[in-house]
Amino acid sequence: MEFKNLHNQENPLLIYNVWDVPSAKIAEKLKAKAIGTSSAAIASLLGYNDGEELSFSELEYIVKRIASNTKLPLSVDLEAGYSRNPIEIVQHIKKLYYLGVVGINIEDSIVVAGTRQLLASEAFAKTLSTITTQLQKENIKIYINVRTDTFLLNVTNVLEETQTRIQQYENAGASGIFIPCIENEAAIKQMVETTKLPINVLCMPKLPNFNILKQLGVKRISMGNFLFDNMYDYYEEMTKEIVKSQSFNAIF
Repeated sequence: MEFKNLHNQENPLLIYNVWDVPSAKIAEKLKAKAIGTSSAAIASLLGYNDGEELSFSELEYIVKRIASNTKLPLSVDLEAGYSRNPIEIVQHIKKLYYLGVVGINIEDSIVVAGTRQLLASEAFAKTLSTITTQLQKENIKIYINVRTDTFLLNVTNVLEETQTRIQQYENAGASGIFIPCIENEAAIKQMVETTKLPINVLCMPKLPNFNILKQLGVKRISMGNFLFDNMYDYYEEMTKEIVKSQSFNAIF
């Protein structure tokens, strides 16, 4: 499986996060090895908050348009699966798989009444095990990147809690582990040494550079929604300048 092999290279796999066809085409132009959708960016694009506010059918439509317009390996951020029922989550994954998707992210937190909260690790691991077992039975070969939100939510005893969850998710059939918001070098190294699975980190202000991440054993680096947000910051600044100067010279 080509996408899985990209997680076993000497250099970490840099995932170009995309949200529409133009962003995917730019990634392809820049010779990205793989792309992944950003749930936060897609939600914002459609006027939703992140956290499964948009429907799976809306996500599916955007994924279909992206997949139809790129040859790059495409992974999809499935949030927590758009269901709490593992069999329904399997159906969602299969729909994406038949669109040509080669990987998914699934996370161990959900948003309830506007607040993100961790799911119980044992229950989530059980859900994950049901998902991976069913996919295997149906010969659906797709990379399952499991995101744990312990650092994102700054839980108590974060190192120990993250290690526990990593081990549970590895036993449940995860292909890789995604730990957004981890930045400290020692913590990253500790997480890498906790598992045989590839560790994925996220763009953060204090995240070490790619060379250091390589030395720490990180295998995947995600851009997240930060470029998307930055793009609209630029749009705002350019628009202000146009209004201020009463001219389009700033564009050209």
